[in-house]
Amino acid sequence: MTYQQIIKSSALVLLVVPLSGFVLPSFAEDSSGISAGTPGGLQSIVNASASKEAQVWLQRIVDAPRKLNYTGIFVYSSDGHMETSRVVHMVNNEGEFERIEVLDGSPREVIRNNNEVKRYFPDRKTLVTEKRGLQKFFPALLPKPLSNLNNSYIVKKVGRERISDYECQVIVLEAKDRMRYSQKLWVDVATGLLLKAAVMERNQVVEQFVFTQLEIDSEIDKELLKPGYVTKSTEVNITNPVISGTVKGELGWAIENLPSGFSKINEVRRIFSGKTTPVGHITLSDGLAAVSVFIRSITKDDPLGPHESYPQQGAINIYARTVGKNVVTTIGEVPRVTVVQIGNSVKTYKIKWAE
Repeated sequence: MTYQQIIKSSALVLLVVPLSGFVLPSFAEDSSGISAGTPGGLQSIVNASASKEAQVWLQRIVDAPRKLNYTGIFVYSSDGHMETSRVVHMVNNEGEFERIEVLDGSPREVIRNNNEVKRYFPDRKTLVTEKRGLQKFFPALLPKPLSNLNNSYIVKKVGRERISDYECQVIVLEAKDRMRYSQKLWVDVATGLLLKAAVMERNQVVEQFVFTQLEIDSEIDKELLKPGYVTKSTEVNITNPVISGTVKGELGWAIENLPSGFSKINEVRRIFSGKTTPVGHITLSDGLAAVSVFIRSITKDDPLGPHESYPQQGAINIYARTVGKNVVTTIGEVPRVTVVQIGNSVKTYKIKWAE
């Protein structure tokens, strides 16, 4: 099965072409900290206080996109590739509204009205409608609410740097083990808006977002939020990937050996457009990183071996294996070792698939 087939079978639609290879300096503690001669007990208190202050900055990152108007150009980079997008984001008494237009390569556009997301693919004359769910759009990359981060990450406040002429506080979420990535975040001091974000593995950048142009809290012309492509064509295929109800704890599948810090946050059964067979979907998280496990019946068109991995796409790794007459596909913004452990831990204990 090709990478494109595995993506299509799991109905995972990526906004940006996954792009890795920028090296940043090693994470360093803020030089304003206590000297090396500080007694251990006091140092622990200072470290705890610094972590608590860093957590306050993380909460500002979560809150800022839900309160601010902004327009700008940002660049996504990974593995030596770059992609530029324009974002227009408005907040009013009716909620959040956003338009993201990819400016490089094949034209793509995302229109978001609160939790409703529409993705336009003009080259394919396709419109995909879906709920936002756990999808993340820069600069709103952190989950809400923040929870259990200290179990898996060391949260540190480091120095300050300028990004796009804004003074930023740098925050590091250092992974405690190899089962998740570290993250480095640049936060606008005045507003709390995230201006740059790097996903790190052993001090190497896996993927990165950064604003190159930005205006914060300016007046937004509502015309800028309207789709730019769908009105240009009368032949648009409208697709709704998820049209089924949900269930809890009834899929008949369990994950027996979750990596430390990860827990199940959702379990549903979905039917994707054009398909009649339901797909099980289990969502896992460690409070920051998300992993999805899709379970579906094998079809005659599945040239899939017992185990199969796919090339890393930015921070996303994909691993598939067969379990009985089912394909189990694990997709997550985590290192490959994590999706393999999770994928190999999926077991069936009862079957209640609808025919």
